[in-house]
Amino acid sequence: MHFDDRLATVLRHRATGERAAKTQFRQLLDLLGERPQAGDPALKAAAYLRLIALAEVISVPDRAAIVGENGWRFRNPELVRWFGEAHHSIAGAALYRAQLTDAEWAELIPRLPIRARGFLRHRRDLPAGALRVLDRLGVADRALPMPAASPAAPSEAAPEAQAAATPSVAPGEPEPLVLRPAMLRDDPEPVSEDAKAAPSPPDTEPEPDPEPTQLSPAAPPPAPKPTPSASRTPTPASTAQPDGIRALVERIESFRKARVPASQPAEAPTLPMAELEQAAPRRTLDNFAFGTNAEGRIDWADPQVAPMVVGIDLAHKREKATPEEDFATAFLNRQPLRALPIRLRGAEAIEGDWIVDAAPRFTRGEGRFYGYVGRFRRAIAEVDTRAQRGADRLRQLLHELRTPVNAMQGYAEVIQQQVFGPTPHEYRALAASIAGDSARILAGFDELDRLARLETDALDLEAGESDLCAIVRAQIGQLQTVLGPRVARFEARIADRPAPLPLAPNEAEMLGWRILATLAGATGAGETIGLELAPDGDQIVLRAQLPTKLAGAEDVFASDVRSGGSTLSSGIFGAGFSLRLARAEARAAGGDLVREEERLVLSLPLLTASGSLPSPADAPDRAAG
Repeated sequence: MHFDDRLATVLRHRATGERAAKTQFRQLLDLLGERPQAGDPALKAAAYLRLIALAEVISVPDRAAIVGENGWRFRNPELVRWFGEAHHSIAGAALYRAQLTDAEWAELIPRLPIRARGFLRHRRDLPAGALRVLDRLGVADRALPMPAASPAAPSEAAPEAQAAATPSVAPGEPEPLVLRPAMLRDDPEPVSEDAKAAPSPPDTEPEPDPEPTQLSPAAPPPAPKPTPSASRTPTPASTAQPDGIRALVERIESFRKARVPASQPAEAPTLPMAELEQAAPRRTLDNFAFGTNAEGRIDWADPQVAPMVVGIDLAHKREKATPEEDFATAFLNRQPLRALPIRLRGAEAIEGDWIVDAAPRFTRGEGRFYGYVGRFRRAIAEVDTRAQRGADRLRQLLHELRTPVNAMQGYAEVIQQQVFGPTPHEYRALAASIAGDSARILAGFDELDRLARLETDALDLEAGESDLCAIVRAQIGQLQTVLGPRVARFEARIADRPAPLPLAPNEAEMLGWRILATLAGATGAGETIGLELAPDGDQIVLRAQLPTKLAGAEDVFASDVRSGGSTLSSGIFGAGFSLRLARAEARAAGGDLVREEERLVLSLPLLTASGSLPSPADAPDRAAG
């Protein structure tokens, strides 16, 4: 009896360096790439978790190159589906290398992401069942169709006839020009020496045909006169290029006609510029300022909305409106308006329900009424509603994902702690690794949930009192010990006096650590990061120089910004996500985190100091006289 323990043997070893990680990555691909067999599901799940851990050490191009190698088998549909959800370069290499049966392809393709299905259009060796599934799903653009052969056009003759008509090239003679895709540009064509020496025919305009006075229905149409360019003797170079261009144009036209819906004829006429892109929709208006004249008509508004609202009469009596909800009633009484509902009709950008806040205006000298001035605001903020719905969906998804991760962590801790009996040390070490990975995943879920709640104003930071200068000074001291082996350091200038913030100490420490740890993780060897923390009016401002790895990013708050392979990090989603979360926390605290050229600037409001001592108990009450 033989036991296949190759997968357990590979998982027993820990990859300590990049080269060892690549070797273990290849070993796991070779073992998991075999056809599915009976085995320990927990061991296979641990193998996939190890692939996720190795992906943090191996870069995306290196992983794509390893997946595209020809030295290993790729017959496991589960592995193909797992790679199909990875980076597009890795997914493309995996789908190009996969060798599955017809039934496996038919079952796998509908479960692949839409982007991954598009990579299969480059495969020419897919079985018939897979091609039928792709056609049913709409992936039918694997190649341009060939143009339909026409016996009347000499350029569309059979390839054998064209080959027979093409003269052979003798040794020593210049070979004819062959059309290639690179020659379809607007660059001038090369002219041979014989063409330069030959005299060009004079460019004479053909005489116009006399207009016929009477045309018989039975008379054949007059034959068109040949143009001077058509009368020239064609050379092999001059005939090859037009034929090649014509064939390419015909193929593109055939492909375009094939994509026309069945309900629309292929030769249906189209309006001019019908194929141009539609104009981008207007951005939804949330509020705008306005002013009316003495008659109640809007005569002024913000420039972006003025053409749509100027001239609207707000003083007319509305049907089914109470006096408290009618603009006309308040207009006649010259009363201020507070949260008055009103419905506007007109352009799409202003159509809908609004809330009006306005006040009457009077002249200084005579006190004559000359209109209202105020602001319209949406009754329901559509942008905030969409953002709230998106945040709710994300939080529901995180709730569903926490359940299996919690289960994996719990089972791993049971094995590692030997709750149900003795367990080999190898399995205990593997279970401890799984428990650690699960804890990191849960921490990442918490960060995603915190960001979604902060950006939708569903979470308020805990109030309290903390000293930002003391917090930053202590955290920089901790980070200097980590940066020392890399000959990197923070060059900090911190104010001597305290900087009290209206935040709890744990909230301020978390905010400071996200920023400083992200900057330290992106710092290269021998790099010095300048940092300055000082009060600025009623705010405390932290200005930090961006490391080279982050300074080159167009948007440092983007989720695809990574700080590199440093062991020091403030989160599992990269530097961009950590800075975005820090910006949301700063805005929730009444400040902001922005990028100013090559610096990152954090501004937070200081805690308001008490103006004076409280009054004595025996002091007279001045309010009472």
